[in-house]
Amino acid sequence: MARRILITGGAGFVGSNLVEHFLKRGDEVVIFDNLSRPGGGAEKNLKILLEKNKGNTKFRFVKADIRNVPQLESEMNNVDVVFHVAAQTAMTTSITNPAEDFDINARGTFNVLEAARKSGCNPVMIYTSTNKVYGDLTKREARLIEKETRWDFESSEFANGVDESYPLDFGGPYGCSKGIGDAYFLDYARTFGMKNIVFRMSGIYGIAQHPTEDQGWVAWIVRRAMEKQPITIYGDGKQVRDILFCSDLVKAFEMAVEKINKTKGGAYNIGGGRKNSMSILELLDFMKNQLKIQPSKISYEDWRRADQKVYISNTAKARREFGWEPETPKEEGIVNMFDWLKGFVK
Repeated sequence: MARRILITGGAGFVGSNLVEHFLKRGDEVVIFDNLSRPGGGAEKNLKILLEKNKGNTKFRFVKADIRNVPQLESEMNNVDVVFHVAAQTAMTTSITNPAEDFDINARGTFNVLEAARKSGCNPVMIYTSTNKVYGDLTKREARLIEKETRWDFESSEFANGVDESYPLDFGGPYGCSKGIGDAYFLDYARTFGMKNIVFRMSGIYGIAQHPTEDQGWVAWIVRRAMEKQPITIYGDGKQVRDILFCSDLVKAFEMAVEKINKTKGGAYNIGGGRKNSMSILELLDFMKNQLKIQPSKISYEDWRRADQKVYISNTAKARREFGWEPETPKEEGIVNMFDWLKGFVK
């Protein structure tokens, strides 16, 4: 049965992948986006989506901002599912302009929740949170060990990564603003009975990602190497994230929605897990040996504030409660992204 789906930030990286997927399912999809993505990635993605779906009456784009309450309320009527992926996404930007970061991520998310609550249609709602809500992993000691190409957890407690029982400790202004949205989504499920789900995401990469130095590190480094441009590593290059290919993320969204009676009110760590973890140095080695590309120059600067040395998602709860786990090996995903980026690199 076709559903009406509203995607805030639907022209962005994650949003455009959701649009493609649910249009193929036969759902009616509305993009709600102000096209403010740094580097113009949203405009590039929107152009492609409009060309692919010319004449498709089930697809509509609304240029609008989640900070504009009347715009939100006008589009929230008779909606079945809301994917709230609109956000300010860079930690560095949140530090240089914390007021705007708060306005978009905290106030904007509150606006989305209120518009949905007042609509009376009680849609399923998924919020894309971040691993930054766990801070620098000091609330419960997570000792690290330095290895040849990466930092890693020393304790066996974190052998499979960080799970949802880890104490929240919003890290940096970005972690705070996204954490506010995370907390409000969960509380509105408790207080108002809304069908809300929170995804605490890590290292999403893939098709339709137009990276900047501040956001989308895998794609940024690959693209810079393809363009024979220099890169700057902040820290020692041994910092580790688990990375997740975009198609696996989309599957997680759909599976969580399908099991809404189980997932509503829940928070889930969503990432590639231990087997898809990678450091910057390991990515550079893979690029050199498998893709035959490397940056023209690599320089090093001090660690950036609020940058975790290691974060790996434990996704066992998602597997247990709605049957999801990552399927795309990191090597395959990087090659797929590399092939897609060829269409944008001169």
